[in-house]
Amino acid sequence: MIPYRFPGRTAVLTGAASGIGEQLAYGLAARGSHLVLVDVDEARLKPVVDRIRAARPAIDVTPIVADLADRAQVEDLAARVRAGHPTIGLLINNAGIALGGRFDQVTVEEFETVMNVNFRAPMLLTHALLPALTAAPGSHLVNVSSLYGLISPYGQSAYAASKFALRGLSQVLRAELAENGVGVTTVHPGGIRTRIAESARVGSGVPAADVEPQQRLFAKLLTFPPEKAAAQILDAVARRKARLLIASSAKVPDLLARLAPVGHARVVQLLVNGRSSR
Repeated sequence: MIPYRFPGRTAVLTGAASGIGEQLAYGLAARGSHLVLVDVDEARLKPVVDRIRAARPAIDVTPIVADLADRAQVEDLAARVRAGHPTIGLLINNAGIALGGRFDQVTVEEFETVMNVNFRAPMLLTHALLPALTAAPGSHLVNVSSLYGLISPYGQSAYAASKFALRGLSQVLRAELAENGVGVTTVHPGGIRTRIAESARVGSGVPAADVEPQQRLFAKLLTFPPEKAAAQILDAVARRKARLLIASSAKVPDLLARLAPVGHARVVQLLVNGRSSR
């Protein structure tokens, strides 16, 4: 495919109020894209929108507050985007939530909430916005999976399941949408320095004494700057890359998983335990 062209096109971005999403919003605006920015946190989204409008007055920015765990809100979001933008150049499904705890320590409702935000919402948005993506040639779709869409560590059943599902959908869509001239990039970030550690949910069955050590360990792994991650994602879009692994914390486990499809889980657990004891 020809390189993706950012200027003058509309990009729809979820999870735009912080972390990688916030940096993607700034990067897209700098590249000349008009923006539809979506997040559940209105208080954090507003300053992002204000900064872009102040720095890039020629860029049209539409903020939408929506809870992607709620199917009705996702469907309303898609309808609003279609009504205001019958043609879009780029859809980035970036929003996500984490949930810690063994499978027997989380409720079905907690598990479903993670699946709804991390998988069902991207699936619904992509399906609803396909006509807008295919309305003009050269559009692109980005689904932000995770390191945990490559490996499935202990205590991450819901998060890994949602990110593996998004990875699978993305790979199928890359093959199918090529016929329409739509590129697809699946992104697997490693330990990116975002708010996901402090905002991560903990299964209601996890003992209280285990919560803080797990959160500290999670936070220790998040070291890669989100602005660098966002720049890599936008470069991957421009080049129509199929797959992007960000940071060595994603690349090394991916290599282990391919070299040792079964045994890598034990190696990863040992490495994590080593980090937690320091």
